[in-house]
Amino acid sequence: MGQRNKEEANGKPVKYDPSFRGPIKNRGCTDVICCTLFLLFILGYIVVGIVAWVYGDPRQVLYPRNSTGAYCGLGENKDKPYLLYFNIFSCILTTNLITAATNGLRCPTPQVCVSSCPKSSWTVVGDQFFQTVDEVFYASNRSFCLPGVPRNMSVLQSLQEELCPSFLLPSSPALGRCLPWSNNTPPDLPGITGNISQGISGLLDTLNARDISIKIFEDFAQSWYWILVALFVALVLSLLFILLLRLVAGPLVLVLILGVLGVLAYGIYHCWEEYRMLRDQGASITQKDFTNLSVYGSVQETWLAALIVLAALEGILLLMLLFLRQRIRIAIALLKEASKAVGHMMSTMFYPLVTFVLLLICITYWAMTALFLATSGQPQYVLWAPNASSPACKEVPMNESCDPMAQQVNSSCPGLTCVFQGYSSTGLVQRTLFNLQIYGVLGLFWTLNWVLALGQCVLAGAFASFYWAFNKPRDIPTFPLSAAFIRTLHYHTGSLAFGALILTLVQLARVVLEYIDHKLRGVQNPIARCIMCCFKCCLWCLEKFIKFLNRNAYIMIAIYGKNFCVSAKNAFMLLMRNVLRVVVLDKVTDLLLFFGKLLVVGGVGVLSFFFFSGRIHGLGKDFENPHLNYYWLPIMTSIVGAYVIASGFFSVFSMCVDTLFLCFLEDLERNDGSLARPYYMSKGLLQILGKKNEAPPGDKKRKK
Repeated sequence: MGQRNKEEANGKPVKYDPSFRGPIKNRGCTDVICCTLFLLFILGYIVVGIVAWVYGDPRQVLYPRNSTGAYCGLGENKDKPYLLYFNIFSCILTTNLITAATNGLRCPTPQVCVSSCPKSSWTVVGDQFFQTVDEVFYASNRSFCLPGVPRNMSVLQSLQEELCPSFLLPSSPALGRCLPWSNNTPPDLPGITGNISQGISGLLDTLNARDISIKIFEDFAQSWYWILVALFVALVLSLLFILLLRLVAGPLVLVLILGVLGVLAYGIYHCWEEYRMLRDQGASITQKDFTNLSVYGSVQETWLAALIVLAALEGILLLMLLFLRQRIRIAIALLKEASKAVGHMMSTMFYPLVTFVLLLICITYWAMTALFLATSGQPQYVLWAPNASSPACKEVPMNESCDPMAQQVNSSCPGLTCVFQGYSSTGLVQRTLFNLQIYGVLGLFWTLNWVLALGQCVLAGAFASFYWAFNKPRDIPTFPLSAAFIRTLHYHTGSLAFGALILTLVQLARVVLEYIDHKLRGVQNPIARCIMCCFKCCLWCLEKFIKFLNRNAYIMIAIYGKNFCVSAKNAFMLLMRNVLRVVVLDKVTDLLLFFGKLLVVGGVGVLSFFFFSGRIHGLGKDFENPHLNYYWLPIMTSIVGAYVIASGFFSVFSMCVDTLFLCFLEDLERNDGSLARPYYMSKGLLQILGKKNEAPPGDKKRKK
């Protein structure tokens, strides 16, 4: 009775189907409603992109504007691509860097387009105040005044009306703006207060980042080909590791398990020695301030707790080795079989490049759409003065709309100017801008998850065709990856969209929760903080579970061609009927792939360190390490690139293992090794299970 209830709870075993020969070819479209919804959503996403393209103007971000609203480097300012700030320090005093970036790096000071940035320091001094603009600026090749300033105007009047700059600093262009050199000494300027001097120092300190970026660019220019060599080494190591698993999987897993046992044993020994020493000294938590976290390392209770935990882990692992050794052998055999499958279908190892290109397209489309939407609307300008509270400015309607092309008639208010405020929010597109951006974010998450689902389903279809080939490799289809790709797109776009949508909704919920947590972080009490952490933890667990369920559902879709819900149910029930095998295989695979990543990334990192730091000698002139400003930069780039490459290769191998495992479980339930129902698994798996085929793989006596 108990066994029957268990079978009912986990579903019934798969029955034998004489017509089943691997991934079903005669299948129909699945989840048509969700497919239609997804295609309509994509159509709407395209419409949003078109609307953004029509109404947006990315030039507002890509090109700087002068005080009149004209673009530098375009139109009448085609020969003047750079923007000069009359008083760049007002940017530091009136706003922060983030605000300035969101406003297009605009500041409440006059700006003018120039053909080149100033190369030396200069300040209006002495008699120059009473000379004309032509004598001080134009005759001395200082064409930095606003357009249309009369040449016969006195310099003093031009400075009072902020038509010309009162000082210049040696600058160089960055993002189209003339920014002072980081090693520049600020000139002695009359009327500059201590706060402004601090702003100057802060700005110049901040601009060190520009010098660093130049050095970084130089390092990449010097070392890019050696970085490519390091990435090629990572690719070769990843491929060799996977292909050699068929030979060394067993010994390697054994060494890794013994290594884990050894590490735990040493941890137990170390904890015991620390505990014994502190116990003899009488160091107890009761004698310390337990609210001070730094004291926990010097009390006996901490080391006793660590000793108990490590001993428990050691005991659990030993019991697993004792009672689950058969399942560990099965896991090792499946790893070897996965290595063979990859060897027969080498094209699958490079499929992550297709996924990467599709992901890049999705991200680029979203980024461009968001940029165009953010720049939709006309720029708005308002009146502004640095000292609006002065008596001379009381009659001026501050923050009132103005025309930057028109000359301000009120010259009694010092520094009165027409400055950029933002983009207009009138119009249908502008009023719905927030909703369109939310639509774009939803489109980003949904398309990214769909692309990842497509890759998993395609790889599952290819590897399933390997397992269900009775005579390997003769019965393996000629182009299994291409066939699986076409089959998945043709029949199962809706099912992939269904699974991707479920995952997307959970991820968006996590994003919203993180946003709320960030906004309310400073005003929460401990209880609310705890509740928020619980919600975040629950959503994280839910996302992990859905990813696990989707992954196995896509495998069943690739094999049987059924809809998402049925496939997810069948996969989950099949795994629940073999839960111990699932746990063992998952942990063994994780351990092996972790070691593989460690080997690839560590090997490339060590080689890069010795090469770029100049510790390898005698390689010849053609193989000398380049002279770099920061030798750690190409090292870190090589390590990150090696990790990405190893993750791409091992993700394919992990998908292969999961697919073969589900096929193996179904093979056990579907067949019995008889002449009519022979097993499809390898001879190694048959020997481990103590089974045999009356018609072994390759035998032509198999019943048709």
